[in-house]
Amino acid sequence: MDPLSDILRLLRPKSSITAGLDAGGDWAIRFDDQVGRIKCYALIRGACWLALEGEAAPVHLQAGECFVLPRGISFRLASDLSLPAETAAEVFAPARGGGRAVLNGGGMLLVGSRFEVDPGARILLQSLPAILHLRSVRAQSGLRWSIERLMAEQREARPGAAFAADHLAQMMLLEAMRAALESGPPAGQGWFAALADPQLRLALGAIHADPARSWTLAELGRAAGLSRSVLAERFHRSVGETPMRYLTRWRMALAAEELRIPGRTLAQIAPALGYGSEAAFSTAFTRVMGKSPRRYASEAGML
Repeated sequence: MDPLSDILRLLRPKSSITAGLDAGGDWAIRFDDQVGRIKCYALIRGACWLALEGEAAPVHLQAGECFVLPRGISFRLASDLSLPAETAAEVFAPARGGGRAVLNGGGMLLVGSRFEVDPGARILLQSLPAILHLRSVRAQSGLRWSIERLMAEQREARPGAAFAADHLAQMMLLEAMRAALESGPPAGQGWFAALADPQLRLALGAIHADPARSWTLAELGRAAGLSRSVLAERFHRSVGETPMRYLTRWRMALAAEELRIPGRTLAQIAPALGYGSEAAFSTAFTRVMGKSPRRYASEAGML
């Protein structure tokens, strides 16, 4: 089983806005309220600064560079980060639907897309790096093409444009993640970091292939070609939690998807994910997701 394909399927990124920014002179833009959103950008010409909330060092970007912001963190883009910032809603209001916002006559050109992620799968984003910086020429050219294709789909509004946009969104995120993994071990901890380790990837694959199974460390170790103790230490160092804790979190991500299906009951979901009773499943779901399954389903409009 391919864990990355599974996770992207649950994330279900959908393209919502694609636009360009053509900015000259002094400018600064603040992007607030990014929860549940993934941003992909390509800098076509010029240079600018990127500062993510909570991250110590800003990043200076130059023409040709591409990056993805997958964790829904608020951020600023600017010619000078000391400048007072306008809100993105104000700047991009005239540029919806594949257009461009122009500031001070233009100069630097940045194109980007915003994707909305399924609410039940947002916990999966927290394991990703704050920024996926695409440095290879192949990855950069692929992301630029995808963003420009999305802008064209939105501008032209041809039949099937929404379908094309959603599939382009999924391919963009996939290619960004592949490029990040190929460039070396990702910073931080989480499932994404584990994918860079061939043996941990086998352990994740075993979990994803049969999430209802009552896995033991020994069984997962055999699947990964590691001893039980080595798997436990390496998994915790890379992912930041035990294999059993990861198994539980993955089950709850799957459960969240199931709870969004009209008519799906706890009696059906619990055994399908390895729980012997509705009560045991409800306790685990509430602990991981912060709300009961019934409340989650009700808020999603399924009850």
